[in-house]
Amino acid sequence: MQQQDIEELLEETWALRRAYFPHRIEFVYPIQTLPVSITGSDCALNCAHCGREYIKRMSTLKEAVQGKRGDCKSFLLSGGCDTRGAVPHLLHRQEINELARRGRLNIHAGLVGEDETSELAKLSTVISFDFVVDDETIEEVYGLPVSSASYIESYRRLRRLTHVVPHICIGLKGGEIKGEYKALEALKREGAQAISFIIFRPTPNTAFADCTPPPAAEVVRILSTARIMFPRVPIYLGCMRPGGNYRSMLDCLAIRAGVNKLVHPSPAARNLAQVLGLNIVRKEECCSL
Repeated sequence: MQQQDIEELLEETWALRRAYFPHRIEFVYPIQTLPVSITGSDCALNCAHCGREYIKRMSTLKEAVQGKRGDCKSFLLSGGCDTRGAVPHLLHRQEINELARRGRLNIHAGLVGEDETSELAKLSTVISFDFVVDDETIEEVYGLPVSSASYIESYRRLRRLTHVVPHICIGLKGGEIKGEYKALEALKREGAQAISFIIFRPTPNTAFADCTPPPAAEVVRILSTARIMFPRVPIYLGCMRPGGNYRSMLDCLAIRAGVNKLVHPSPAARNLAQVLGLNIVRKEECCSL
């Protein structure tokens, strides 16, 4: 993408943001949301981009129930998947109900059936759902013998009963842009109350450890396309994204592309928000809540 193309695109997205949203941005520092893996470090899939590394860093369900990680207002309940691509939340109803009495629940669901959907809707405040509609990516990253239709159907089931925030990981296929635009087209058909983007980050001890993040220009094009396709829908840039200079540059471009929430913004992004005169609102729970 040429620099001029980027600038023209950002002018369009910024105009849309100004037209449909208040002149404010939420900077999210989710210290009041405790990330919990209900499966500990176990995952049947051992996905190429994660390799169980992210769930290892979360609190265990036992620690969360016992309150060993301090007071919090909400819980992000995630965990490893089983061989069907489902996160087995319903095996832990009692513990999850206990957490629900103490705070709001953002349940990170995998693929779901009808019965699971109904139960998860009762337990959750919001559902975070990884929205993947590229068959090659599903096979290469997750190793699941399912097609994109399974993800779309799970999303439909959840949306019928509860608030769902679809998550699109840009560059999920080892840093390659593959299926992100198809995901946006599918969401345009299905509908979305908000869209959260995360960005592939090479992680040690994973199959994709030696891959590179997607080019920042391509990420900006996807964010901008989302703003144009969904002019009235809140767009978030979540916590998973590369650091360093990449993050500093991308965060600034994301603001100009019209995102409404930014998790752990870089110093450069904070400065830009001030320069643009945005009213900065600090939030301390998961951006999906």
